[in-house]
Amino acid sequence: MLLSITTTHRPAADLGYLLHKHPDRAQRFDVSTGTAHVFYPEVTEERTTATLLLEVDPVGLVRKGGDTLGQYVNDRPYAASSLLSVAIGKVYGTAMRGRCDARPELADTPIPLEIHLPACPRAHVERLFAPLGWTVEATTIPLDPAFPAWGDSPYVDLRLTGTLRLADALTQLYVLLPVLDDAKHYWVAADEVDKLLRAGRTWLVTHPDRELITARYLAHKRRFTVAAMARLTELDDRPAEDEEEEAQQERLPSLAQLRREAIVAQLRDLGAHRVVDMGCGEGRLLRELVTEPMFTEIVGVDVAARPLRVAAARVDRFADRQRARVTLHQGSVTYADPRIAGYDAIVLSEVIEHVDPPRLPALAATVLGAAKPKHVLVTTPNAEYNVRWETLPAGRVRHPDHRFEWTRAEMTAWADDACATHGYTVRHVPVGEVDPEVGAPTQLAVFTRKAS
Repeated sequence: MLLSITTTHRPAADLGYLLHKHPDRAQRFDVSTGTAHVFYPEVTEERTTATLLLEVDPVGLVRKGGDTLGQYVNDRPYAASSLLSVAIGKVYGTAMRGRCDARPELADTPIPLEIHLPACPRAHVERLFAPLGWTVEATTIPLDPAFPAWGDSPYVDLRLTGTLRLADALTQLYVLLPVLDDAKHYWVAADEVDKLLRAGRTWLVTHPDRELITARYLAHKRRFTVAAMARLTELDDRPAEDEEEEAQQERLPSLAQLRREAIVAQLRDLGAHRVVDMGCGEGRLLRELVTEPMFTEIVGVDVAARPLRVAAARVDRFADRQRARVTLHQGSVTYADPRIAGYDAIVLSEVIEHVDPPRLPALAATVLGAAKPKHVLVTTPNAEYNVRWETLPAGRVRHPDHRFEWTRAEMTAWADDACATHGYTVRHVPVGEVDPEVGAPTQLAVFTRKAS
């Protein structure tokens, strides 16, 4: 089976840096189901294509999965499926994580892409890929061109075109190919829930068919599907349904809502008027800020293009006077950006735990050092409180993309060090119900620049 990735980004040959595969040589990788090859059929400054060819060992598959005759006569070596998804994860794993030391700014940048899968299951192709911003071209493949009366096969020649980060494109393929095929070749266990949430963290929460995706990816295993949907609901800032509360028409505010309310209250008390939401995601805090007339200039910044598009759609629904106060930028929290310098306040709500620890000094240098706002508000999970989450296994973090979760002492130590380095003071505010033993579920640090 084949997967081709093409870009016309200039210089297009930089695709080799993003994929961590040199265009001048073919490479071979052993995978659990056969052999994967990566090669470049075209490499120019205007257009470059990288192709992943997976040679499946069908006899080996049968030996691993059973011995019925039907398994010898199937589409496994040819049509895109979970076999190709596993190969993508192994061969392009670094690119999927968005890491590119040679071109870090390019890894964070949406680029024009064309994905080609010559044989792909036909069902649900449009409804799965179109909401993610892809233009979908699916050409039906006949069962046999020599015998038109036999009709069409259940496969299409699929081409996806769009402009997005390569990491996002790869993670979408990694999840959606098994979903389209609906027949995983390996046993689905509890760790598949974490894999799904990790790969879909930037797009699955808001996908209109996330229930279909979740059920199919998890091989229709109900207990895993229920667990994944509960965690997706939490990430979507929507409280899980409770029949008794529904009957009473009452809901307690979610922790995400409590965080937003605490941030707005602190900004109000600080007298901030010009505010930057750094790592704004899909704009839920922006929606809260714009309802307060005292915030006269509101800037949303995020590294990913897809959440910014969702945020822009939210902003477009604001009234004209509200919309005029909001600006959106694409940018990174670890790279200095003159567009966010000199504001009254910068907010990093649930952002720092997504940053690799070695990059935290760069984050502090960007936000506290280069931008120099009067105030910085940082929220992050309190790791001590995790024992109170009954659905969170011991030793696990709250989201698969969290690089760490701090105790209150660890948060204090980091904040004190940042203050000493960049000339700020800090105070700590609990967010959510305070447990007498483990504290509140969320930590909020409020930094204030010292008078010069």
